[in-house]
Amino acid sequence: MTGKERFIKALKREPITGHVPHFELVFYPTMEVLRKVHPEQRNLSQWKQMSATERELQVQDAAETFIGIADKYGHDAIFVHPSRYDPDYVKRILEVIREKSGSQYFLMMHGDPTFSIPNGENMLSFTEQMYDDPDGLKDEAKRLTERHLETARRTASWGAGLLDGYAMCSDYCLNANPFFTEEQFAEFVAPYLKQAIDGYRELGFYTIKHTDGNMMPILDQMLDCKPDALHSLDPQGGVDLKYLKEYCGDRVCLIGNVNCGLLQTGTDEEIREDVLRALRDGMPGYGYIFSTSNCIYTGLALTRYEMMHGLWREFGEY
Repeated sequence: MTGKERFIKALKREPITGHVPHFELVFYPTMEVLRKVHPEQRNLSQWKQMSATERELQVQDAAETFIGIADKYGHDAIFVHPSRYDPDYVKRILEVIREKSGSQYFLMMHGDPTFSIPNGENMLSFTEQMYDDPDGLKDEAKRLTERHLETARRTASWGAGLLDGYAMCSDYCLNANPFFTEEQFAEFVAPYLKQAIDGYRELGFYTIKHTDGNMMPILDQMLDCKPDALHSLDPQGGVDLKYLKEYCGDRVCLIGNVNCGLLQTGTDEEIREDVLRALRDGMPGYGYIFSTSNCIYTGLALTRYEMMHGLWREFGEY
């Protein structure tokens, strides 16, 4: 099977043989591995001034960077997330990845219309609006959702097989609790999350819902929206993978749970124990994709990730 086929089987919670599927939502230290700047970290402010030849070279290099990391570390999926989200630019990157690797990888791009934790600049005004103008906030949520679905309809017109799904990356939770109360989540987030997921599914796309932190108080609401997978299952937010496997059953695929904090600050033995725990708790019954609880971020020692990857190679087989 190709990586794409294995990844889809995991999303469908179907039995597979060989290694448990593996990917990382983002792998930033591409310079250290490939001597290439990560596509999200490139400055394309002069894009409009570039010749057609230079633009195509930028596309080719971005695609080769995504493929290079996936190929080196046995990833089954690629999240295409460049610094420029011009539809033509993203489409061309997807096309080049397919031209160079066929259907080897499950390809996804960002597409989450729902409200996330507001930043420091608008947290107060957003919170006030939830109480003072809830209808206005819900109108905004409707507009954002329809805008994303319209983009997805255009994306679907690119042709079958170019894009496989959407990574829905609005963060809802802090380590202690969700930013939203359960009632606020039900009013301002869940209906629009469900609408987006339903719309993507109708267009033939899979969905991976990401949030860091303690998602447990809103877990049932997210499950009711029926994403194909949940990521990142953050152990620093108290998310217990073994419990989730038992509680969720075959309702959703689970992705992640290797503790990013330990990868940064833990001892080699602590990392080893944590990686083996994730494999041990996630693999039974299938429907699990091995990854960290966030991403491989800038500044993380590459040796730590390669230790994690080596343990997956050695112990991550069904």
